[in-house]
Amino acid sequence: MGELQETVSIQITPTVSSQPIEQQDDWLPITASRNGNTYYAAFHAVCSGIGVQALVLPVAFTILGWTWGIICLAVMFLWQLYTLWLLVHLHESQETGIRYSRYINLCEVAFGSKLGKLLAIPPITYLSAGTCMTLIIIGGSTLNTFFEFACGSTCTLKPLTPAEWYLVFTCIVVVLSQIPNMNSIAGVSLVSALTSIAYCTLIWVVSVEKGQVPEISYNPVRGNNETVTFFSILNALGIIAFGFRGHNVILEIQATMPSSEKHPSHVPMWKGVRIAYLIIGMCMFPLSIGCYWAYGNMIPSNGGMLVAMYAFHSQDVSRLTIELMGLFIIISCVTSFPIYAMPTFDQIEAQYVTKFKRPCSWWLRSIIRTMTGFLIFFAAVALPYLGSVSGLIGASVLPVTLAFPSLMWIKIKKPLMYSKMWLLNWTLGVVGLTFSGILTVAGVYVLINDGIKWDFFNPH
Repeated sequence: MGELQETVSIQITPTVSSQPIEQQDDWLPITASRNGNTYYAAFHAVCSGIGVQALVLPVAFTILGWTWGIICLAVMFLWQLYTLWLLVHLHESQETGIRYSRYINLCEVAFGSKLGKLLAIPPITYLSAGTCMTLIIIGGSTLNTFFEFACGSTCTLKPLTPAEWYLVFTCIVVVLSQIPNMNSIAGVSLVSALTSIAYCTLIWVVSVEKGQVPEISYNPVRGNNETVTFFSILNALGIIAFGFRGHNVILEIQATMPSSEKHPSHVPMWKGVRIAYLIIGMCMFPLSIGCYWAYGNMIPSNGGMLVAMYAFHSQDVSRLTIELMGLFIIISCVTSFPIYAMPTFDQIEAQYVTKFKRPCSWWLRSIIRTMTGFLIFFAAVALPYLGSVSGLIGASVLPVTLAFPSLMWIKIKKPLMYSKMWLLNWTLGVVGLTFSGILTVAGVYVLINDGIKWDFFNPH
């Protein structure tokens, strides 16, 4: 994609002084160590790019069908890969050498301090803390299912409640979150990447090997009327869009890499991203296509492939295979937690560093991370109905992936008006914002139509 820069005028006016930022960066977890490399970047990118949300991608195919399902998945994959390329090349100014090591910093430079914070802080906070909450819910629920399946029907042990399983999961990730900085969790991200690849591959291989289920049908699922059908199609597009994640931490990952005028960080970073997304594509496309081929429109809309595996193959697949699948998902959730929690830790520590002009001591950092982890646990237990509004919230944060990178490229790089890059990024920016707006309206419609069960402190 290097030729894309030909029409770009590299001009940027620095809006902040680099000295205070550089001094504080040495004290904050995201930028404390800059010894990363291409392989570390690939580990982090796979870890942040593949998650259990990929297991519901085949559900979109039940609504869109073969042709439109594959087309939409391919378009979305290329779209978000292009916006990743933009972010990687916006990370540092070629003129001033200033590095924008956080998504929020880049938004402030592009849109101004007030508007940048308004646009970036709410979605970035949700994508960090909200994803950690989701990991606690999914990880704790999978721990419960794994225990019940492994223990068997003759088990005499008293099972834990869902909230207690959430607490077990939280204790594990809080300990893991004590790793001091972003660069230090590369090994954890590697484990997360390997286990994510493992359970995605295991699911589609078992599904294809077992063949098509009886009475399979590939006719797209339709609602009772045109309005319901329209919103179900939007929901399918939202599932595909939400299937890709990681843009909110890509600048933070790049911040762990050294950079100089002769060896800018975007070169090894983009190489690492290409490796990572080759792996992600090799997981997501076979998972979506292979599982839709095996189950057709019989894939459960609530739970996706995780529920389908237990429903269709709990009897004809070995217990070891089912248990391995659950174990891989649990390990993946545990080891994904640190990379998504790190921006939240970084923001909290930045407030302390800014006020007191000194780094956090190790014991204070430990207290901050422990308290943050248990606050997220408390939110997961107190607000179990948030899954009902996740589509609405997810739609509102889609611009972080699909729109803001293109608009920031225009504001910062200032490509020539009506050039290819100008037209392309304006188009993607406007379409991304429109798409997010339409999905938000669809989310509101679903909430009004289905309602919400306000069930506080009662996780299931």
